[in-house]
Parts: sequence; structure tokens; C-alpha cells
Amino acid sequence: MLHRICAFFGKDARILLEPVDSVPDGNAELLNHPAIRDFIGANSTKVPEEIVPSGLYRFSRRSFVDDTMAVLGMLLVFREDGYTFLRGYEAKDAMEQQGLPTDGPSREFRGIFLLQEEGVANIAARRGSITCSYQFLSRFPAMDGHFLEGYSARSVRETIRSRRVERTVYEHIGHNRQSIRWTAREGGLIPAEKLPRFHQRLLRMDEAFR
Repeated sequence: MLHRICAFFGKDARILLEPVDSVPDGNAELLNHPAIRDFIGANSTKVPEEIVPSGLYRFSRRSFVDDTMAVLGMLLVFREDGYTFLRGYEAKDAMEQQGLPTDGPSREFRGIFLLQEEGVANIAARRGSITCSYQFLSRFPAMDGHFLEGYSARSVRETIRSRRVERTVYEHIGHNRQSIRWTAREGGLIPAEKLPRFHQRLLRMDEAFR
């Protein structure tokens, strides 16, 4: 009877049988549905700080819409309720090239990181979008700075004119005001030679992606 009552009202029966503090918070159960809990559950969402530190990053890749240009931008990695999220904005000029709105809310994207055997992955999308991008990244040993390298893939059909997968670089810049100001000023859709030197080295834009 208790089950039928709770099912009717869409409530968890444990709210009547257990202390409130012991009932899981729905907001903290993002990937803990029984159908996938043992496959993409808590183990996947525990992303260590030493792999992906929280804070500001600058990222770069070849443009998907103009393969003669590169994209340079910034994003924020933050942690909440045991998950690791990202938030950033698409380059305004890249949105213009695709005939898309360029206001802040339209350019904003958010995503979630998942721990992988050899690195991390993230899935991100713009607000209200039914397409997304997937990235795989792994730590690149560097004497100066914290870098992740990998690739970005977008969920679109194959076309003759545009690419779907490109190498990608993340650089943790934290509170480095000089890097933040420079990236804010110079970022967007830019010639590859304007990218930071180490980003150019890791992107290898003159080599085919495999």
C-alpha cells in the first residue's frame, strides 16, 4: 500500500521510512540511474584535481568551419555535488560564420567531465541545443604549466566542406592575469600562427589527424 501511495505521488518511499539526510538528493544522482549505474556511475564522475584542476583554462583547436583558421577561447572548470563541470562561450565570429545568434546566452556552452582509463572525456552543448561535442583529453607532461591534449568531435553528419574531429589543447591558466587578459583580447577565430607557441606545437595543424 505504501508503495502504491508513493508511486501515485511520484515520491520515494524512503522519505517515510528513513531519516531525510539518508535519502539521495536527486540533483546529486545525475548519472546514477539504475540502468547505467554500474556502467557510467560514480567511478566515472570522480575526476581527480591533479588531472583536471578547477579554474580557468584556455583551449585551442582548428576551426570546424574554416580549416585555415584556429579557435582560441577560455572556459571554466568547476566542481559541484561530486561532479566536474565546464562552462564557456563559443567564439562570436565562429557563430557569425554559421549564421547563428551571437548574444551571450546563445554562445554559452556547458558540459560534464567523465574519467577515462587514459585521461578524461567531456560532453558539452549550448543552451537548448540538440547537438553536442565530445572531447577526449589526457595530461601532457610539460615543464611549464598544466596541459591536456586530445581531440574534439562534433555530432553532425559528414560533409565535404567541414571537419568533425580536430586536435584540441587545454591549458590551465588559473589566476594568471597576463594569460587571461591576452586570451580575452586575442581569442576567437584567429590565424594559427597567433596561437601560443606551445599550443601550435601540440595541435600540429599541418599533420592529418588519426
